[in-house]
Order: sequence, then C-alpha cells, then structure tokens
Amino acid sequence: MNGTLRLAWRQQRLPALAGLVLVAACTVWVALRHAELADIIDGYDLTACKGWNGACPVDVEVAVFDHTPGIRALGTLAVLLPAAIGMFWGAPLIGREIERGTVKLALTQGAGARSWFAARFGLAALCATVLSAAVAALLAWWWEPIANMKDGVYWFDPYILSGTGPAAVAGALFALAAGTAIGLLVRRTLPAMGLTAVAVLATTAFLTFFRRDWVTPVDRITPGMTPKRLIGSGWSAGYRYLTPDGVQHPLENCLFSGEELRSCMAEHGYTGRVHKVYPSSDFWTFQAIDTAVYLGLAAALVALTAVLLHRRRGLV
Repeated sequence: MNGTLRLAWRQQRLPALAGLVLVAACTVWVALRHAELADIIDGYDLTACKGWNGACPVDVEVAVFDHTPGIRALGTLAVLLPAAIGMFWGAPLIGREIERGTVKLALTQGAGARSWFAARFGLAALCATVLSAAVAALLAWWWEPIANMKDGVYWFDPYILSGTGPAAVAGALFALAAGTAIGLLVRRTLPAMGLTAVAVLATTAFLTFFRRDWVTPVDRITPGMTPKRLIGSGWSAGYRYLTPDGVQHPLENCLFSGEELRSCMAEHGYTGRVHKVYPSSDFWTFQAIDTAVYLGLAAALVALTAVLLHRRRGLV
C-alpha cells in the first residue's frame, strides 16, 4: 500500500468501519428473519399467491403481513444509503481537507493532485460499492421468497426498484461523486453535506416519479365487455377505451359498470378496453435506465473534479 493510499485509508477507516458494522447488523437481522420466513412458507406452492389477484394460504398471508414492514424498512435504508454516503463520505472527502488546509501538506509530500485524488476517491468508491451491494443483496434475499405477493412488496415499489440491483450500487457511486465535487466547489464541509443531500435526494426523486415516462407500457386489449385479463404482478398504468379506428380515449368518459357501462360504450362507439401495464420483466429495463443515468452523472462529476484538481482550483 503506497503512501497516498495508506493516508487515504487512515483518514477513511472510520466511515469504512461504520459501514462494516451496518452491514454486519443488517446481515444478522435479515438472516434471522429470512430463516423464520422460510420455516413458515416451506412446503407451500406459492405460485397462486403471486400478483394482485393471488390467493394464499392463511399462514403465508400472515407471514407476508408480518415481514412486509421489515422489508420496507430495509428498503428505505437501501434507498437513503446513497444520500448518506454522499453526505458523510463524499462531501468531506476533499472539502474537509480544503477547509482545514491539510490538502496543501498532502500535496507537498511528493504526491500529485491526480494520484492523491485517485487514491482517496478510489478507496471510497470501492467501499461504497461493497456497502451498497451488500445491503441491496440482503434486501433482495429477504424479499425474494414473498416477492410480488398480494398485499406485499412488488417489484415496482421504490424499496425494490431503487434499493436492489445494479441501480442501488450506481446510485451510491453517483452520490459519492456528487458529494466529492460539491465539497471541492463549496470548500466548507457542513454546507457541502447539505447541498449533497439535496442533490442526491432530488435526483432519486426525479428518477422515481418520472421513470414511467421513458418506457412504453404494454397494451392489453379486451374486446367489448369481455372480462379483463388479470394484472398479476404487472404495474398498472391506467385504462383507456378503444374505438374501431384504434384511437384510445380517456377512462373518465365511461365511469360505470354492468349495463351502464355497456350503454356508455355503445353511445361513444367504443369497441374495447385497453389496460396499460408494465410487466414484471420491465424491472430490468427500469434498472438499466437508472443505472445508466447514475453512472453517467458519476462519470461527469468525477471528470469535473479531476479537471479542477489538476488546475489546482479551490486548493489554495
């Protein structure tokens, strides 16, 4: 371990050890709950339990009800973890050194700005990757046996869609890069931490609330009054009415059922109903989009930080 990397470890070992303690505590908790869940559902065929229209044995329903709050709690931790990494690890990574003036000492010990930054950020990125991946894996492991069950947690819930998979790791790297860049620009640790939290949470909220705008849902068409296909584990994006020319019309035009619905459809010339659905396979499409956005932003922020450091802006 060379000098810059050794110094980086000495200065970052406290958050690294805190992350290790967090993962260890979560591992023990999830292992105990997962074993408890496995004992309850062992021997049951859970195929019929999947989806909004599922029907589960009473014991399984109780297990889903009992474990869902814990899964959501761990999912909330997984979603908020990137913001914590950005605040408490990224923002002080360079910002605290500049604020205290210790960066000048570090750069006069034979290490260039680039190698100094590479050692510090590289170690932090490695730790953030391991930490976020561990929490995401624990969450997925606990959730998987009762995934997409009635009254439980579904694949499109933010706890799962944002808290598991590669998107969770990419989000942590983005938060670290954002905190580092903001710390360099602001040069004061506490304001940088606050701005980092706002930037990371705003980005997460943007991806959460607008992700459906980037993927086209599947149209499930049922002619006339034919019973609609059960949604299963799909993510509903609403209903429309269909006319013979293929044009889709708002649901509000016929908010009825039974004979009233039949009459209303005939009056407007509707020949069928359209249910817009994101199938569960779209989980990986949404994951790919989030991952690409996070990694793209992270790469841009790391490049910006490296350029500013190379020019020594903000270091003096």
